[in-house]
Amino acid sequence: MNPYEVLGVSPNATQDEIKSTYRKLSKQYHPDQYANNPLKDLAEEKMREINSAYDELTKNKGNNNKQYNSSNNYNTSKNAYIYQEIRQLIQSRNFSAAELKLNSISNKDAEWHYLYGVICLNKNWFDAAFDHINTAVRMDPNNFEYRQGLNALKQRSTGFSDNYYRTTNRNSMDACDCCIKLWCLDTLCDCMGGDLIGCC
Repeated sequence: MNPYEVLGVSPNATQDEIKSTYRKLSKQYHPDQYANNPLKDLAEEKMREINSAYDELTKNKGNNNKQYNSSNNYNTSKNAYIYQEIRQLIQSRNFSAAELKLNSISNKDAEWHYLYGVICLNKNWFDAAFDHINTAVRMDPNNFEYRQGLNALKQRSTGFSDNYYRTTNRNSMDACDCCIKLWCLDTLCDCMGGDLIGCC
């Protein structure tokens, strides 16, 4: 586990930046917020990861930079830092800049797909958003944020389809309803001197 990647901070982050990010993540993933939510177990697991990463970066602050700056973990941390910048661009609603930064990343991992899905969602491209966030969940099924985003999208699409079917059913009629309404309309027209259906 790379603690920089878990917290989404740069390997050069100061202790204040690490503490600030930790507080924000703690509020976001605290299991008490998910008391009656099926994602509660994932929230607890994510919180354990966050606590462990925070402990590692604050208690062993002398050795960590060397350990994570050498090897492949550095590239992952570098991507985590870029992803953090992209998240800030998305929060400030600068979607075109966020998309440009995302497209500069060649390794399309789960985080890439999740963030691209969020951008698509903000452009009202719901199908593309669903595909990318679903891909993120498939690539990293234990990621709480991805699963929560996918659940929110599913609920949103269920809400749209429920409204559609409720509206359609309310306005739908069977053949008998149609005939009765036409007959009543023809009778009203006859009373007024007109004729809606010539044979009746």
